[in-house]
Amino acid sequence: MTLTIGVDIGGTKIAAGVVNEEGEIIARLKEPTTPGNPKEISGAVAKLVLALCQDHDVVAVGIGAAGFVNAGRSTVLFAPNIDWVDEPLAELVGKQVNLPVIVENDANAAAWGEFRFGAARDDDDLLLVTVGTGIGGGIIQDGVLLRGGFGVAAEIGHLRIVRDGILCGCGQHGCWEQYGSGSALVRMARERVHSGAVDVSALMAAAGGDPAAINGPLITRMAQSGDELSRDLLTELGRWLGEGVATLAAVLDPSVVAFGGGVPESGDLLMKSVNEAFLTHLPAGEHRPHAQLRIATLGNEAGLIGAADLARPQVS
Repeated sequence: MTLTIGVDIGGTKIAAGVVNEEGEIIARLKEPTTPGNPKEISGAVAKLVLALCQDHDVVAVGIGAAGFVNAGRSTVLFAPNIDWVDEPLAELVGKQVNLPVIVENDANAAAWGEFRFGAARDDDDLLLVTVGTGIGGGIIQDGVLLRGGFGVAAEIGHLRIVRDGILCGCGQHGCWEQYGSGSALVRMARERVHSGAVDVSALMAAAGGDPAAINGPLITRMAQSGDELSRDLLTELGRWLGEGVATLAAVLDPSVVAFGGGVPESGDLLMKSVNEAFLTHLPAGEHRPHAQLRIATLGNEAGLIGAADLARPQVS
């Protein structure tokens, strides 16, 4: 059985694993990320790969990295969380491990993982929406990962949905991730606290009286325990997500939309409002087939598994 290694470069750690043809991780290692020393990251990746290769016959390496990756899957054009500009990551790692190496955007890699082995393994089309600090995503159409002419397609979090809206880190105003992300959820909660709303007492008590301690997992836990404010906040987040997906569906017409990131923890509390908003805002929705809205199944391993699988075709 052909084995490849998938690597997921995150903001705090680099995770690597040996993945078989069934999408199963059979060995794994990790190292802390050093974003302040970007040149050290290729060395850390190579160290993990070489360690895994000691006990496994690996034929290729796939790396998932947050940022723009060129069409040739060799160079990180720009990474927002690591000081990379035109970083030849595939070459740098390949020279050290003496194996074929490809690089892919981390959300694209996660989408491929969910398509091959997760939420859309029974379908040919997928729109993956990952909800975290921002909104990421990947698009599969007719079994092919949509990368665009320059390799940087599917930056769906920067779909502008509010004209002259909230300033985004990308430099534009009104991007989807400013309204439908985990960061947006926390911002909305803290705004309610600072407005003096009467329904914030339970959430504030859970945060120890410190608005800065309010985060997405806390809001989710409070919503699950019945706190009405937290439930309202998740409902509002779901509306933004559903509206955005309806707009994307009008363009892409996916048969499956899967939600990853922090969504699985929220479950039906969030997905109910996502579904309602999607059906309400889907153009001519009563006259067209509807995408199936699902929760992603591979969790944080989707990017690692997807990157490993994307590396496999070049040696098959």
